[in-house]
Amino acid sequence: MELNANAFGRNARKALLDKALQVALGRTTERFLAHRDAAVAAFPEFEATRERASRIKLDVLDHLDTYLLRFIEEAEKRGAIVHVARDAAQAREIATRIARDEGVTLAVKSKSMASEEISFNEALQGAGVTVVESDLGEFIIQLAGEAPSHIIAPAVHKSRQEISGLFERHLGGPRTDSIPELVGMARRHLRAKFLSAGMGVSGGNFLVADTGSVVLVTNEGNGRLGTVLPRTHLAVVGIEKVIPRMSDLPTFLRLLPRSATGQAISSYVSIVTGTRRAGDPEGPERMHILLLDCGRSAILEGKYREILKCVRCAACLNVCPVYQSVGGHAYGWVYSGPIGAVLTPLLVGLAEAVALPDASTLCGACADVCPVKIPLPDFLLELRSDVREQGLKTPGEIAAMKGYAGVMRRAGLLEAIERIAGVLGQFFTKGKGIGGLPYPFSGWTERRDFPAPAALPFRKQWKIRRGVTR
Repeated sequence: MELNANAFGRNARKALLDKALQVALGRTTERFLAHRDAAVAAFPEFEATRERASRIKLDVLDHLDTYLLRFIEEAEKRGAIVHVARDAAQAREIATRIARDEGVTLAVKSKSMASEEISFNEALQGAGVTVVESDLGEFIIQLAGEAPSHIIAPAVHKSRQEISGLFERHLGGPRTDSIPELVGMARRHLRAKFLSAGMGVSGGNFLVADTGSVVLVTNEGNGRLGTVLPRTHLAVVGIEKVIPRMSDLPTFLRLLPRSATGQAISSYVSIVTGTRRAGDPEGPERMHILLLDCGRSAILEGKYREILKCVRCAACLNVCPVYQSVGGHAYGWVYSGPIGAVLTPLLVGLAEAVALPDASTLCGACADVCPVKIPLPDFLLELRSDVREQGLKTPGEIAAMKGYAGVMRRAGLLEAIERIAGVLGQFFTKGKGIGGLPYPFSGWTERRDFPAPAALPFRKQWKIRRGVTR
């Protein structure tokens, strides 16, 4: 997937002008949040479970090498072939080699954000393998030639009318606004692909160290079909997805669907353990597991290591006022919202995504909803500090912040400026709100009106209420 993170400002301005996108984002995030709130309220143990999940993940980060070795050993005992890729280029080479060695010409793929990191589809297609996305949302955006705009709802930005047009052009179906009819068209097209594909490709929500299992949590049957029907199964998973024991899995299964879609449990939980054994009615004859490092080991060694606790639920996207306004494509890479604003700079380099740490109001809502208690606002602030220390701020930004800091350190100067601003504000606005400010402050009023300035600044009002005369 092409990296375009430093175009966030331009992408965001374009998104704000897209009325259809604004409607789609508002409708979907509002629904996800309402469902999550209801699911959490109905589960009194949510906070205790959240704390337990965070502790498990911290233990994994402290002993990741041990748990990964155990996972690899157990998976290979059960017939899987495990590969480890240090970077995206090596991951693409391994994936294409697997497809070539297995004689694959058609692969069906379920949703996998990790595969987006390494441009998996493009690599296999370049090697002569047709890759068909089988998740409905991913299938839609594949037809549209677009990237996912949400971690769990990749086609959140598409209306049913747009989808109908895509299906008419690519599948030959009639125009319809009926969602069941659109789903039926996709199902008929994809079913034939499942039956003829030589390889099924999946991600993995969790890797269980003590059994060598890959766990898939989905709401569509495509994930299960893609792992049992084709002769070969390839799972592409980040190394941080390991958990120690199968007994730990229920903790995460209680949190993930509630945080993601507001469900008590997902429609499908598939635990894939090795290849088909004698007497098994289904399952792959060959199973490959491609573990991605791709910068994760470097993150593990640094101050942002807790970002690797992420379970990709997208709760932070849904609650984020920035994501709600601009959508996922504005972030310019695989991950969007608060998790993307932190993870993308860590994976691709801060210079390549310097705009993203500023793509936040720092309201803290993302930390409140994170099921594994990642301190996202703290990380965003720390990244902003890193931007300054690495010399990536413009001279104008540095001068402005120095001036601001100088004023805020001097209470008397701040109070004098407030008095002057109050008098001038009253004079120029005549008690009305401010609808527009001149450059360089115009950005503050392009999308919002400022209220009329108070006749007395807050500090003066506070002193009066406390009976302080001076």
